[in-house]
Amino acid sequence: MILLTGATGFLGKRVSRQLQAKGLPFTATSQSLGVDLRNRSELNDLMADTKPDYILNCAAFVGGIQFGHQHPVELFQNNLQMTLNLLEAAQQFGVTRVVNPISNCTYPGDATLFKEDEFWNGPLHESVMVYGFVRKASWVGAWAYAQQYKLDVMNIILSNMYGPQDHFEAERSHALGALIMKFVEAKQKDSPHVDVWGSGKPVREWLHVDDGAQAMIRAMSVAPLLEPINIGVAKGISIIEMAKLISRIVEYEGEIKLDLSKLDGAPYKTVDGTRSRSHFGWQPEIDFEQGVRDTIAWYLEHKNTV
Repeated sequence: MILLTGATGFLGKRVSRQLQAKGLPFTATSQSLGVDLRNRSELNDLMADTKPDYILNCAAFVGGIQFGHQHPVELFQNNLQMTLNLLEAAQQFGVTRVVNPISNCTYPGDATLFKEDEFWNGPLHESVMVYGFVRKASWVGAWAYAQQYKLDVMNIILSNMYGPQDHFEAERSHALGALIMKFVEAKQKDSPHVDVWGSGKPVREWLHVDDGAQAMIRAMSVAPLLEPINIGVAKGISIIEMAKLISRIVEYEGEIKLDLSKLDGAPYKTVDGTRSRSHFGWQPEIDFEQGVRDTIAWYLEHKNTV
């Protein structure tokens, strides 16, 4: 039996979809489904009822760069408490393996191509210091439980994710989702320009959420590995080039203006996937432009309900 936490979130929805397609038995849980992972008693009751062999942990309290800037205390408290409770529950109830996704913002702020061997090579970028720290702490917790209790945790580092069913909200969206919202609205309202936050120079690697979900499921059956493992292809795109791509897809003909009053974040983030190609025998497969087209199509169909 698989316990899927955060099942109603962005990644969790797509993991749920793939588990169903594969016919794998699982129990879905989230705060909106009635179990708050910050509440140890609620989590223990769920574990006792479901007796899971595996936990796919998609639960997180997270948003875009502005969200992190405005809610650092909530980011710290909520994510750390969930990690503490999940690791203890997994150990107490004899879970075979926990699959724990970690954001790539856990890498040093001045790193460009993220390599697992350089995970500890410097401080985090200030723009993601709190969220990056608590996700990094989840790996430290996994290491501690492995040392003392032999708990098996697969820690996979995911690039910035995008795709259908993403958060399309002004505060919670990451850059790609926010740009899709802006350009679609500008196209529909025939606005003369679209504001793009920051200088447009930062480069990001993007991972389609369905590739992220596939990595989560594959991680249940690969050989144990305590060290973190990147999921990525070492290829990024600048914010301005991404804005131009989205503009072209939605056929927006106005001007793109850069809002230099907004934060840029780290200048360059791509992910070396050499270890995962070897360990998983697989790498992310979905073409970026096609993934963006599919995401825009989904948003246009559902924009009045998200």
